[in-house]
Amino acid sequence: MESIKINTEIKVYNNLNELPENFQQLLSSAEEAMHKAHAPYSNFKVGAAVLLDDGAIVQGNNQENASYPAGTCAESVALNYASAMNPNAKVVAIAIQTKHPTTPQEIPSMPCGICRQAILEYQHKGGQDIVILTRSEKGMIYMANSVNDILPFAFDKSAL
Repeated sequence: MESIKINTEIKVYNNLNELPENFQQLLSSAEEAMHKAHAPYSNFKVGAAVLLDDGAIVQGNNQENASYPAGTCAESVALNYASAMNPNAKVVAIAIQTKHPTTPQEIPSMPCGICRQAILEYQHKGGQDIVILTRSEKGMIYMANSVNDILPFAFDKSAL
């Protein structure tokens, strides 16, 4: 028998001021998008902001539906909108901000599995790693340098 060991690195920041200015702006944009989320059923609001290689920032937020599977995650909204509006742009980073319905969270929420897969697709499309930033309501920030850090053993086009 063999074992496979997976190493990953997530940087942890205690506040926004520890980040470069462009990432501070990106997280602020994600927070702005979060406040516009349509989450009448779960009241779990999520905002995302995508930084493109031309410096543009594109926002998205979760869009719930009474038929839960018909809703759309903030990360997917932002990535798909960015691609629809500028299909040749490369995604440099994505920032995510969440608001828990009852209790502000200490630990940042990470993207769901489907969103991790969507980020992977755009990472492959652009041919470069996408930085993932996510911030808790209490200010802690996680930063991954690539979706590979949060999606080990990813399923991608090489498996097809």
